Amino acid sequence: MNICIIPARGGSKRIPGKNIKDFNGKPIISYSIEAAIESNCFDRIIVSTDDKEIMKVANNLGAETPFIRPKELSNDFTPTNPVINHAIEWVKKNDQLPEYVLCLYATAPFVDKYAIQDSLKQLVQSKLDYCFTVTNFSFPIKRALKINSNNALEMLYPEHYLTRSQDLEEAFHDAGQFYWGRTHAFLNEYKMFSEVSSPYMLPSYKVQDIDTQDDWIRAELMHKALKIF
Repeated sequence: MNICIIPARGGSKRIPGKNIKDFNGKPIISYSIEAAIESNCFDRIIVSTDDKEIMKVANNLGAETPFIRPKELSNDFTPTNPVINHAIEWVKKNDQLPEYVLCLYATAPFVDKYAIQDSLKQLVQSKLDYCFTVTNFSFPIKRALKINSNNALEMLYPEHYLTRSQDLEEAFHDAGQFYWGRTHAFLNEYKMFSEVSSPYMLPSYKVQDIDTQDDWIRAELMHKALKIF
């Protein structure tokens, strides 16, 4: 049994109504729900929320909202893992313990069914505990700069002042789309950013954090551009 859990609490402050806000013609959460449904990877697709309007939208799109997320898991400081574990425990109690779980963010309009399918295959074949989306930094991080207390520039890695960019090791970061995991890894809170995880590579043009209004506008424009091609 595989389940998809989409965390989508209400009360976003920087972008009000963020999880169901219109994104190029439909609620942004619809892209995640549709990709999960189209992947045919799941026995259940559950939206974990504390918000009745989000519940209504999610249900209309074909996802389940079988519980209201507890208040203690619905504040600005709640990390994702307790939210996922709460949903896993609910499914365990009311159905059966799943084998694989996908945490899929509600604000991931670039996600598609193929990435969900391929990353599950990658996880199974790797025999590791997690598989999640990553992308490469566009510039070598060993050449990064910082501004010190005197408002002057310094290198974060001064030992690489004369190192050519092409000679530096490539670095990657979390792409923030989704996280496949074996159920025991989530429940035992294995560290995801470690050797127990397999990287599912995304091209940089499909990666966009959406935390501010500027992020939202940029993401919509990129989404429209990709549809043209």
